[in-house]
Amino acid sequence: MRLGTIERIWRYPIKSTGGERLASVDVDERGVLGDRLYAVRDAEGRFGSGKNTRRFRRMPGLLRLRSRYPEAQLLAEPELLDPHGVPVADATAYLRRYLQRQDVEVAREGSVSHFDQLPLSVLSTATLEWMRTALAGIPVDERRFRPNLLIRTPPGTPAFVEDQWLGSTVRIGTAVGVTFVRSSERCVMVGESQQDLPHSPLVLKTIARAHDMRLDALGTVAEPGTIGVGDVVTVIRS
Repeated sequence: MRLGTIERIWRYPIKSTGGERLASVDVDERGVLGDRLYAVRDAEGRFGSGKNTRRFRRMPGLLRLRSRYPEAQLLAEPELLDPHGVPVADATAYLRRYLQRQDVEVAREGSVSHFDQLPLSVLSTATLEWMRTALAGIPVDERRFRPNLLIRTPPGTPAFVEDQWLGSTVRIGTAVGVTFVRSSERCVMVGESQQDLPHSPLVLKTIARAHDMRLDALGTVAEPGTIGVGDVVTVIRS
């Protein structure tokens, strides 16, 4: 059964910052190569985020920044871009000024995973379009939900179709196998301002009311390989 095709691919080199759109990318057991490989970390080992928990430290403004890997230097330390899209010379020094904190640094993943849950997040255009309709007047695109893959689903596909994918293994393109396990439980990050998307608490409230705080399909990589925009996504086991 054909689910759809890859519409867009996203990678977020530095966790909790805006990411980079890709035409194609390698995928391994950890997920999209280099995704969230770095994070903003404080002296207590907590990661910069939009919330405070035992694992995260709220650092407002991170989503107004973006990160990317230097061209032709994959998995070299990523570049951090300021709110105007200009690369900064020293990411840690810039963040200390920007966040007004001297205890933060850009750190590569160590023994503690940077992923909140599972390595690959997939969102359908059917669900995204439903959110846009439900939030008429509020700018909404997939950047609010930070998926790795946006899947173009056929006309008439219902919103939250991702629920139907859970438990299935799919083939993406000719090589990559992904098993969908569960959906993400969303938090205040979906309503944070980023680039041209304004702050809006209604985004999270809408997800909570319509779908019990859940949005997307999270998966593990069963077979690594390379994927690209336009690749077909097909169920091979349900």
